[in-house]
Amino acid sequence: MTDVLSQRALNRATLARQFLLRRAELPALDAIEQLAGMQAQAPLAPYVGLWSRLAGFRAADLTTLIADRAAVRAQLMRNTVHLVSARDGLSWYHLFTSVHARDFVAHFGGRATGVDQTELLSLARMILDEKPHTRAELGRALAKRWPDVEPAVLAYAATHHLALVQVPPRGLWGRSGPSKWSTTESFLGRSPDPGPSAEELVRRYLAGYGPASVADVQRWSGLTHLREVIRRIELITFRDEAGRELFDLPHAPRPDSDTPAPPRFLPEYDNLLLSHEDRSRVIPDGRKVPLPPGNGARTGTLLVDGLWRGVWTLRDGQVQVEAFTNLSAAERDAVEIEAEALRGFLATGSAADS
Repeated sequence: MTDVLSQRALNRATLARQFLLRRAELPALDAIEQLAGMQAQAPLAPYVGLWSRLAGFRAADLTTLIADRAAVRAQLMRNTVHLVSARDGLSWYHLFTSVHARDFVAHFGGRATGVDQTELLSLARMILDEKPHTRAELGRALAKRWPDVEPAVLAYAATHHLALVQVPPRGLWGRSGPSKWSTTESFLGRSPDPGPSAEELVRRYLAGYGPASVADVQRWSGLTHLREVIRRIELITFRDEAGRELFDLPHAPRPDSDTPAPPRFLPEYDNLLLSHEDRSRVIPDGRKVPLPPGNGARTGTLLVDGLWRGVWTLRDGQVQVEAFTNLSAAERDAVEIEAEALRGFLATGSAADS
């Protein structure tokens, strides 16, 4: 008989893998790989996400990884910008080309009629190899060849079909810069791996987010038809309380459901809240995840007892919390301590106060 995992057991299993039950003493690059990348269209969000997960994390730790090209920002899962290790970016890119192409058709299908895609991508690659461009700059350059097509459509056609990365200073703490794109080959010095492993991608997802259903893996990745992939992997199975089949790695952590979960402040767009089809393990009331504009270091979400219980905002130098539900006195005290630690990090980029 298949074991049934309660919602609380699923919550604690995922929090353990996300380093949210206790801060891990781990290098930032190892943590990024354990998390199978971090959603990063808000450029500073990964800094807050890593501060909440790693003991002694400093903003300079991640800034150095990005500046040294050990970590990169690229469109991968769900065709959204993620921060990943350079080796994962190279290993995974070709798994997501169908996702990127499908997204382009959904938003721009029929608007590039008459444009030869091979010629377009060749010209765009040459332009971006020469130097990084924003999409607007790339569109204007391509429009010289196809003046009757909207420049934005040309630019998106290129960025949805080429292996690209966003280059610094975008994503560096204490600095700012536009979203400029370069080819992966010119920025990292090698092309993406031609034979990526979907099985390894699923294992990495389960290591960071499991136990999970096929639908959960597909929601996180944007890929389809993964049941066949999962069947080829040596996994164990469970059921959730609704009877859904869940898959997991045999030796992944599944702590006792009574394991304490301290308050944790997450950035906007954190993948913990977005990476399951059934999000009830961390969002019990079905509340829609906010996707506010911003740089990722001024607002976000609050976990209390492992559940999304509020939002936070940096205002006038203070971290202000809006809770959705009543908190106990002990919970309020713990939240205040963690909020003060976050305030110190946001002010200095150092974890010394955490």
